Amino acid sequence: MFMMLSSFDRRKVDNTDDELFYQQPRYVHHLGNSFRKKLTALYSEFLKPHHVILDLMSSWVSHLPENIKYKRVIGHGLNSSELKSNKRFDHFWVQDLNKKNDQSLPIEESSIDIGLIVAGWQYLQYPEYVSRELSRIIKSNGLLIIAFTNRAFWTKSPNIWTYSSEDERIEYVRNVISTNGWRVHKILKEKTYDHKLLGLITSPGDPFYSLVAKNNKSNN
Repeated sequence: MFMMLSSFDRRKVDNTDDELFYQQPRYVHHLGNSFRKKLTALYSEFLKPHHVILDLMSSWVSHLPENIKYKRVIGHGLNSSELKSNKRFDHFWVQDLNKKNDQSLPIEESSIDIGLIVAGWQYLQYPEYVSRELSRIIKSNGLLIIAFTNRAFWTKSPNIWTYSSEDERIEYVRNVISTNGWRVHKILKEKTYDHKLLGLITSPGDPFYSLVAKNNKSNN
């Protein structure tokens, strides 16, 4: 069963090909330091050395724990230079998931243990098809970890994201994955704080939102 979005929900301000927008590499962190630390800590809780991991909609950094070598890490994104610079990837490919009828992932069924999407869901125009495809390639009871904050390239985010509140975005993600093969296991809504001037000054950081879901494909 698909949760279907309307044409208005999928529409975005900048309708040019995403490949054009991302053709120049951006070797910067799009997430604050405290957010990144919290994300790595979350990964440490669920990711194990024997896992095959898919980092979908990724870039030059994956935020994985540095002291752990995983069985295999597969990357995906829209800029090949950024992906080549990601030292954690054993393999990667480039694909625009917002092209209509082109959400099929070039990965064998039930070959992935854990899928990751960080600061990427907010750009998906066909998230129901992507989540369904992730259910196909991730093992039964395998995990999907989605994380995001309240920032984005807003002209590239569909209306369903830009016109929603932060709580509504969490519910939107939950609804999409719940109707497409996933059972939500954990939802995180946490504040973060960045430390400046040797820790003497603390300021609000990027809010941390994450959903951890188990693949329920056996009940599909």
